[in-house]
Amino acid sequence: MTTDIWSWVQDTHRQLAESGQHRLADALVEIAGHAVEGRNEQLDAMFPEALASARALGLPWVEVFLRHWRLQNLLNKRHQGEAAMSEAVSLLEFAHREETASCPQSVCAVQDFTICHANIDGPGYVPERLAVLEEALQRVEPARACFDCLSREYADTLEDDGRPADALAHLDRAETRIRAAGERASLSFAHSRVSALHRLGRHQDALDAFDTAERAYVAAGNRLDDDDRRKLAVGRALQHAALGRFGTALELLPDAEEADRYPDIRHRWAAAVELLVAAGEFENDAELGGRLASWAGESDLAGSHRPCLDLVLLAGGLALGRGAREVALTLARTGERKLGQLRSTAGVAERVAALRAAAEALPHPELPVPAEELPRWLGENQPDPETGADLLAAALAAAAAAGERPDTVLVVNLATVLGVLGHTRAVTELAWNQLELDPGHEYLTGMLGQLLIDAEDGEGVDRLATRIAAADPADAHWLRARWAAAQGRWEEVGEQCAAVLAHSPDALNTRRLAASAATRRGEHAEAQRLYEELLAHALDPAEAGEDEQHRTVQGPDLWHLVTAATANRDWAAVRAAGARLGIEFDTDSGPVEEEWQLVEVRVRRANGTTTDLPALRTGPATARVLPVLGDDIDLNHGDVVVFAPAVLNDRPEPGDDEAEDWRPVFEHLTLLDPAGYTTYWLDGGRPAAHDWHALRDALREAGHAVWVYSGDEYRIADPADPDGSLPGVYAALGVPPTATAADTDALLTTLTAGLAHPLAWPALAEAAGADTARHEKIVDDYGL
Repeated sequence: MTTDIWSWVQDTHRQLAESGQHRLADALVEIAGHAVEGRNEQLDAMFPEALASARALGLPWVEVFLRHWRLQNLLNKRHQGEAAMSEAVSLLEFAHREETASCPQSVCAVQDFTICHANIDGPGYVPERLAVLEEALQRVEPARACFDCLSREYADTLEDDGRPADALAHLDRAETRIRAAGERASLSFAHSRVSALHRLGRHQDALDAFDTAERAYVAAGNRLDDDDRRKLAVGRALQHAALGRFGTALELLPDAEEADRYPDIRHRWAAAVELLVAAGEFENDAELGGRLASWAGESDLAGSHRPCLDLVLLAGGLALGRGAREVALTLARTGERKLGQLRSTAGVAERVAALRAAAEALPHPELPVPAEELPRWLGENQPDPETGADLLAAALAAAAAAGERPDTVLVVNLATVLGVLGHTRAVTELAWNQLELDPGHEYLTGMLGQLLIDAEDGEGVDRLATRIAAADPADAHWLRARWAAAQGRWEEVGEQCAAVLAHSPDALNTRRLAASAATRRGEHAEAQRLYEELLAHALDPAEAGEDEQHRTVQGPDLWHLVTAATANRDWAAVRAAGARLGIEFDTDSGPVEEEWQLVEVRVRRANGTTTDLPALRTGPATARVLPVLGDDIDLNHGDVVVFAPAVLNDRPEPGDDEAEDWRPVFEHLTLLDPAGYTTYWLDGGRPAAHDWHALRDALREAGHAVWVYSGDEYRIADPADPDGSLPGVYAALGVPPTATAADTDALLTTLTAGLAHPLAWPALAEAAGADTARHEKIVDDYGL
């Protein structure tokens, strides 16, 4: 059995690439980096296709690898709990089947399973976590990376059991075994050690452990990445704060915005800030409270009940320090709900009860005006949002004491303020409760619908839509349409919008959403029809004059009509809509193929990242791609694409250094006319400038395209000087559909015959059926 997971990855990557499965090969080597460095968007874009390919090719080991690293991201970077549990259980079962049990990554499914339980309720699942980890550790050799990971997880479990000294001893024993096997403990091992030392109050020892681990990591030839630096910084900040070195802690503490982006540092960030606030070194304001509440809300949605409760209690203590009564009570209510989702409440139930009692002991503020005038007063005076929440809560409490029904306007205002302060779940509960008392309030219904969509609460959306369907079927369908759009279910969006229009034929926003959904489905004729209907239902231009509403409705919708008509190749409609926008065309009929300006078109790579391609704008919604591209983008040189009308980048101010080189960036929508180029790669010694220009010009005259990707820093080996190097060139060659690979191979052979250092094009030579030995020798001789 292969025991080195990364050797297996390299071997499998090579085999996949040689068999033409380049995207799956790339996913195999990239997905772990995306997972551990928190590149969530790239991972989410890459994973579904890669998993489907692995299954289609019958590669269960590859499937285990892909699913494990995605789970590592969901659990460690996004701190999911119950939201990831079904996948964690499924992967554990899959990884222990006969066809996967020998996979070097299969044991990692145990770690995923235990981390998921830790996120849900670490102390509550200690026995189960220890049992499964002990069994797994008996099967793993200390030389394997999995032994490091499982040992850390075992120590974390001991900490959750209130046994940090045992955790530290376990780490010491594990590291001894790792070293005896000739390996080094990972940098992550230091974080587990520091966690145990922190709980033991040995903060200087914790800092020393960080320093020792970092020096060893760098001495071994490794480089700290952004993820490493971020974790080390927040970990050190917490230890310095615990030691009372507040200035150093503040210097090391990552910005709050960085903690917003990376959930895996939030708890240590919050713990450090709590100490800094207590020392008067960090401002305890509503902004901090809102940030912590929003983080707790994310953990709540992810089903990470224990981390959510930890944040709630910390935020509650800070809220009490600010005298924010309603916020503290809201946090106490969240904490009480979380207690019901924990397996073990020992040590935390009392803290939640104490938070509620302390919050209730805070006095209600005096109302500055009668309750019915309070919303206007708040709008005019703009107090701190926590003050506003306390005033609104006081008004509602007074009404309740008098036996009056809560006023919907006050409830909506309180919900709005609590939403600003990060308490989304509390806002939703307020809205549901008030809807029972005031079922016909249109604004309340609309607000609740948007809250449910934002919270991705599909059950809540269905419940609300069903509730309002009898009285207002159009609104019910509109809510379902918006929910489907938020989930990317574009077929359903079209169906629900059609149902809305059956009840409300003049609905403008419904047509906009339906047209957008049609565009997403690639049904451009349908999108064009909907935009034309939309414009027909808008104000008549002859009657509107300079009316602002007319300009607001007509302009953007006309541009979308131009885009849809372009993708639909209805050039008469493009020209008619363009004329209404004041566009002058070079010709009166036929396709619009002009030369307007250089732009950039934003496209998505196979790995989920985006890139901006230089392009020549050929019309109001079209551009011709200029670079020669590889197989990670489904476009190539000369392709004409349709782009969305919105400019994605801001124009620099006049006089700005970047103003002269600025180009508008547009989102790629669809391929209109493929040029049919095939890409091959040229690599080797960089020719002299006049030789390169001559080669490039000759290729272009023959209908080929050339795009250089290397820069001045690209150097290759010098066969004549083992210690020297030569400037190199790495370029993409676009072969037009009018030329064969054999034609191009012969042309290149002729054109490069006199170069001082040869160029290699092994893939093209292979496609041409030519002898590749010469190219392979160039690759070896020049270290390409």
